Amino acid sequence: MVWDPQQYLKFSGHRLRPAVDLLMRIPDFGPRAIADLGAGAGNVTKLIKERWADASVTGVEGSAEMVEAGRKSAPDVEWSHEDLGHWRPARPYDLIYSNAALHWLPDHAALFPVMEKVTPGGTLAVQMPRNFTAPSHVLIGETALDGPWRPKVEHLVTPPPVEGPAFYHDLLAPMSVNIDIWETEYLQVLEGENPVKEWTKGTWLTRYLDVLAGDEKIAFEAAYGARIAKAYPKNAAGQTLFPFRRLFMVAQRKG
Repeated sequence: MVWDPQQYLKFSGHRLRPAVDLLMRIPDFGPRAIADLGAGAGNVTKLIKERWADASVTGVEGSAEMVEAGRKSAPDVEWSHEDLGHWRPARPYDLIYSNAALHWLPDHAALFPVMEKVTPGGTLAVQMPRNFTAPSHVLIGETALDGPWRPKVEHLVTPPPVEGPAFYHDLLAPMSVNIDIWETEYLQVLEGENPVKEWTKGTWLTRYLDVLAGDEKIAFEAAYGARIAKAYPKNAAGQTLFPFRRLFMVAQRKG
């Protein structure tokens, strides 16, 4: 995927809130080495650095565009441009934090031994969207399968990438104590023209648009836009209400 930081940050306030909610649930245990996986443009990474100013903070990000933006946003953070799916750190971290990133990776049963990279007594803190059965995401798949572009994009229509809370509890339990897992559905009040389309264009829709080009790309976005505008109509005040479910987990590694 080619990430567009400006598109992603159009809704920076809404995207930042769950990241801060996760950050505030982490105990203040004085971590010295911290990794932010999927650090994006660094707007959360710099908050991590502000909270633990004396810690060494590394932002790990697979998008060169996001890393460039992150280095400008959080210059006192060490930045590592690498694919999260191949992240093999040379050292463990006292805190591994990841906001809205790990859902991009497959096979979570194999992924979540990432706890092995946390120091004994350290913490893993993860937030992932779990909105994939909502119209915002389902209609992307429907659009992909209903048009001349189908042969190019149908391979992207896959089952939801994030499992339920109990799945992650069972993965983390053997190596963890004090596991805290919860879900929150935010009722996001969006402004502007067809804002749910613009929201997904900064994330999940990008996978599809990157595969297409020219008039076909424009037509796909327009077809999805028409569907999504009907699914999320404006209210009497001209606002669009966009419920969005997110899954959180904070787990301490056994000492």
